[in-house]
Amino acid sequence: MTTPAAEAVSRRLGAAVRGLSGAWYGRHMASAERAIRARLPLVDLVLEVRDARAPASSSFEPLLRRRGPLEPDRRAVVLLNKADLADPSETEGWVAYIKKQRRCSCVAVNSHSRESIKEVLKVVQARMREIKHGDSNCTGTALLVGIPNVGKSAIVNAIHQIGRIAAAEKGKLKHAIVSSHPGETRDIRGYKIASHPNIYVLDTPGVLSPRFADDGSGPRLALTGAIKDSLLEDYDTAQLLLAIVNSGKEYRKWEKLNKAGDSFSCGNTITPRGHNSKEQYASDHTQDSVVKAVRQVLFETISSFNGDLGQVDELRRLIGHQLVNLQQVFKVLTEPSENICKPIATKLVNLYRTGRLGRYTLEHVPDVRQEVVAELPTA
Repeated sequence: MTTPAAEAVSRRLGAAVRGLSGAWYGRHMASAERAIRARLPLVDLVLEVRDARAPASSSFEPLLRRRGPLEPDRRAVVLLNKADLADPSETEGWVAYIKKQRRCSCVAVNSHSRESIKEVLKVVQARMREIKHGDSNCTGTALLVGIPNVGKSAIVNAIHQIGRIAAAEKGKLKHAIVSSHPGETRDIRGYKIASHPNIYVLDTPGVLSPRFADDGSGPRLALTGAIKDSLLEDYDTAQLLLAIVNSGKEYRKWEKLNKAGDSFSCGNTITPRGHNSKEQYASDHTQDSVVKAVRQVLFETISSFNGDLGQVDELRRLIGHQLVNLQQVFKVLTEPSENICKPIATKLVNLYRTGRLGRYTLEHVPDVRQEVVAELPTA
């Protein structure tokens, strides 16, 4: 958040999250947490997966610390997944910060990149050799943990496939369930990822604490998809997204779209022009032409807005105007009694989560100097 008005929008969503009273933490999640805690003393390595867009809010460390005297940092590897969706400079800063503060390995990961997964495998093998004192004939285990929807299953599938190919393993590949919805993984399964030494990774269900350390974590996790969308209003989540876009600088990169010849009018309605014959699926909001139109609308509405974005009412007025202008871009047709904002908000948030609206990191790297001052005893 960069303005008080944007922070006010975040607080509104935060109040909605608090009102859920941890409704996402059901019996299956409590059972998963118990199973994870029972296995922690038995494994050699803990691979903690976080969302690179919200490295602090998506931390699994509080749950690791709850388990008693065992110190996880000595055998921990933090993986900042979805780095391809986050601001690269912010991710670089977070990697350095986590390495220094937790004194453990930290790697930025794109689970869809073979090179990125190879780097993860390389780090895991190196750490396992250290733990096993260089013994290449032993077997090591790693526990893959994290909150829901940070991409644990995508990572384990990729590392399992690449590791088996490198080790020339035969047999049928196993696949963990990968979904854009949180909570799809329900049990713990093992996957072999390397030989010499043999390394097995245990993929675990996502666990999200029913309580957050600060009020800002809930809204950020709602936006990244860690909290089930069905528990919250899509409109509130989309408002937070637009507050971030309107308060940032990413939209300025879209100025050149308006100089390509196919512009969009941002009055009460929008009439797309220049659409080609390939657009045969009107409901597909992920088409490149639709994404381009969305970016144009956002750029034009922000650039032409004459109000003060530092004022809550003015920011909300701009957000409402943007949602209305996006109706035709998304080809949302509703009956008069229906809320047109809901389908528009759903599609807009989906574009953010898939990186089609740019790369945003929702949390800045903490100032270490301020943390040191805060920890000093008072007179």
